[in-house]
Amino acid sequence: KQWYQRRVAITAGGKTIEVCIRQLEAFKSNVSDWSKVVVAYEPVWAIGTGKVATPEIAQETHHDIRNWMKDNLGENIAEAVRIIYGGSVNGKNCVNLSKQPDIDGFLVGGASLKPEFIDIINCNKA
Repeated sequence: KQWYQRRVAITAGGKTIEVCIRQLEAFKSNVSDWSKVVVAYEPVWAIGTGKVATPEIAQETHHDIRNWMKDNLGENIAEAVRIIYGGSVNGKNCVNLSKQPDIDGFLVGGASLKPEFIDIINCNKA
């Protein structure tokens, strides 16, 4: 749990990961098959704003979520569960986001209705 203490110390009071952990804790005992679970993370401040976290900030949060899973559910589950990012992903930012090791995909909103959606779909090929 050292990763958690470190993250709380270096982020804005650790609020982001605290909220994520509270949400994960709320449903973990109700999940019987984690292979059917996809976790989507979207910063509250990004919802409907068009703003996106930097790839580094998004990666840090995804990494912290995966570490929580390792600590609470086991390494196999942590590595198998897909953690996707949903904060205003578009054709311009998808390549850099997709290069992050703990971002397994995207939850695409408005960009799914635009021609650039094909760029998001193909961004892992870039």
